Amino acid sequence: MSKPVRVRFAPSPTGKLHIGGARTALFNWAYARRHGGTFVLRIEDTDPERSTKEFERAILEGLAWLGIAWDEGPDIGGPRGPYRQSEKYPQYREIARRVVAAGHAYPCFCSTERLDALRAEQESRKERQVYDRRCAGLDPALAARRVAAGEQAVIRFRVPPGETVCIDHIRGDVRFSHEEVDDWVMVRSDGSPTYNFCVVCDDVEMGITHVFRGEEHLVNTPKQVLLYRALGQPMPEFGHLPLMLGTDGKKLSKRTGDTALQDYRDKGFPRAAVVNFLCLQGWALDGTSVLFSVDQLVANFDIKDVQKAGAIFDPEKFRWMAGEYLRQEATETLADHCAPFVVGAGLCGADELARRRAWFLEVVKTEQARIQTYGELAPRIAYLFQRDDAVAWADEAAARKHAHAAQTLRDYREWLAPRVGGGIDAAALRDASKAWAQERGLKLPAFFQPVRLALCGVVNGADLFDVMALLGAPAVLARLAHGAERLAS
Repeated sequence: MSKPVRVRFAPSPTGKLHIGGARTALFNWAYARRHGGTFVLRIEDTDPERSTKEFERAILEGLAWLGIAWDEGPDIGGPRGPYRQSEKYPQYREIARRVVAAGHAYPCFCSTERLDALRAEQESRKERQVYDRRCAGLDPALAARRVAAGEQAVIRFRVPPGETVCIDHIRGDVRFSHEEVDDWVMVRSDGSPTYNFCVVCDDVEMGITHVFRGEEHLVNTPKQVLLYRALGQPMPEFGHLPLMLGTDGKKLSKRTGDTALQDYRDKGFPRAAVVNFLCLQGWALDGTSVLFSVDQLVANFDIKDVQKAGAIFDPEKFRWMAGEYLRQEATETLADHCAPFVVGAGLCGADELARRRAWFLEVVKTEQARIQTYGELAPRIAYLFQRDDAVAWADEAAARKHAHAAQTLRDYREWLAPRVGGGIDAAALRDASKAWAQERGLKLPAFFQPVRLALCGVVNGADLFDVMALLGAPAVLARLAHGAERLAS
């Protein structure tokens, strides 16, 4: 490459970090890291009504949680700042003045009422709704005097005839006829700059060499390319990433899955799985590998390998991948990741979990093969923390009552009590209990299901005898007794 790579991620702090934005950040960051370049974080906060510091913090925290470290940004500074657009209004005003002076833009004094009427008339004739350039031919000196006198005006870019050709690393040559590009507003009548103006000014000032962003920004490209030319600046190289689609083939929305990165973090999806899955939304490591590391991403990422077609965001595949990552974790690590969710669910305090660390590790072992997120552990083990006389029974479990289940529980408790005085050996108790049931002619479901109901209140779960070892003999005997009473009544 002829010059050092400088890429940027430029979110607006008007909401939570969208997973599509997180993918864009990942691809930019990976490209910069592979090529020894610079990854810039810029906050586009020119919408004062919707931008908040809270959302900005959430975006920075989300990126940091993903493991994305920026080289320049609003919190760490850098040689090309400021890195918040709201801090750059004087620069924007000066650049706009120069563009107007060079004849590439002009003040437009048309009122909102006139523009509304123009659009309505064009709509009635089924014409494309564009500005009719009424103010484009005004004498520049006269227009300047009107602005100086305080008359309200926007600044519009003067789109020349012809076409714009843009080389896109993902889509190849993209052509835009200027007949399809309106004389767009660079600066509003209140003096605030618009997105298409700010983004070019910023990318020029920050020396951005490559712009990789979502497909929805493709429509902005001809406006921005024309502004680069008007400023006499070289264009960055572009790459427009495919849309992320739901399983219904439509643009991803809440109907088909959570759309904010924070939602997946808060549900306990492993960070490595999130990174892995987001990278698969339009890119693949080698066509066969599904699970791969961040290091593999950085070593192999090429923007030219990103697909053009929309990427299907499949929540079920995402959950499967999360589970695969959980099963790779050491029990100690998994316990550390799950503990905040157990505490957050109100099952117990952090101090209690710390005191019962060895026991909690055994709990995690019994569920590691069954959970797909850290957050799933808490509801699955809630029964371990309930009072023995108040185990919550799920409706499905309670509905599966077998005839004589109460008597089965009484008989089993009577047989069990003298055998667990010294503690519970799950393996030995499993074999002995099965033999006991067979001697009495009980089919195993007719034995296991009422016992599981009494101990856990659910239909399925960890191995029943592992559960007994976790509960301990006193709790097991108490729950069998209370279960028999509830079934009998």
